[in-house]
Amino acid sequence: MIRMFSCSHPRLAAARGSSTRDTACTRAVMLACTTSSIAVAVAIFGTPAWAQPTAPFPTRTVRVVVPFPPGGATDIAARALAERLSEQTTQQFVIDNRPGAGANIGPEIVAKSKADGYTLLVGTVATHAISTALLPKLGYDLRRDLAPISLVANSPHALVCNPALPARNPKELIALVRTRPGQMNFGSSGTGTLTHMELELLRNVGKLELTHVPYKGSPPALFDLFAGQVSCNFDSVAAVINHVRAGKLRPIAVATRDRSGVLPDVPTFAESGFKGLVADNWFALFAPNGTPREIIVRLNAETVKAIASKELAERLKGSGLDLQSSTPERLGEQVATDLALWAKIVKDAGIKAE
Repeated sequence: MIRMFSCSHPRLAAARGSSTRDTACTRAVMLACTTSSIAVAVAIFGTPAWAQPTAPFPTRTVRVVVPFPPGGATDIAARALAERLSEQTTQQFVIDNRPGAGANIGPEIVAKSKADGYTLLVGTVATHAISTALLPKLGYDLRRDLAPISLVANSPHALVCNPALPARNPKELIALVRTRPGQMNFGSSGTGTLTHMELELLRNVGKLELTHVPYKGSPPALFDLFAGQVSCNFDSVAAVINHVRAGKLRPIAVATRDRSGVLPDVPTFAESGFKGLVADNWFALFAPNGTPREIIVRLNAETVKAIASKELAERLKGSGLDLQSSTPERLGEQVATDLALWAKIVKDAGIKAE
């Protein structure tokens, strides 16, 4: 129950019948009572909002670091998001591509930047989970030095095979590999890449003996897949969709929890009976750790709004990207889950960074 407090004071009571010589005293007592009343109200209700002015954000250009070259899926998603955030906040969100060192230059720049919300990172499962698992002696700790804001998109990966291979689904493919232990070649974009990790996950879940053939990037791996030098590769849906439509590649399954909107007729590994084969290729927004909570909340709200917009969906239509957003807490959980998954795969397979 809230009690109403009156301002009763002996000197004030005496002042009612006294001369004007006590007016100053009366005013002083009333001021004291008013101050006490405000203090009591603050104690009950907390500091009023008008007593806690929050500085507007952003008030100047925001730099968004992308640790990959221009033109890739991460860069495309980042530029589309930055454009929407610029329109929503009336401040420019500018992309700064910082590739190199296995995509570790960009994260280090942001991790060591001022924690004021004006330098952000578009990180991925590769930068936050795989690199951390492969390179435990980095000059920074992404879990400690970067604060999650929101998921942005998922670039689903699919296992695709040469059409001459007599397998059309995961069960048929795994049965085929088991009849040819160690004889079937599977390509990847390189040692330690997500496509290599997915291959090791397939080997682990299916208990298979197969041969890994690493390439320097996706194009040469796909070239040899077309030529039949390797039987199957994991790659992004965005990279293979046109080849699938042209009949040059056969999709076996997607390595995501849900079917891809671009390949809706292709099943997931999970629904095919291989529930452990999920490899989310997410992109997400991060800020330097120590960034004020109210700025994280603002950036999250603007990102969620942008991702839900029809404009962004139209901009990325046909890109092979599935837009998604999250709370900062949900993104933090995703990072922790994937780090544990890939750290185990790296250890079990004895993978070393090249």
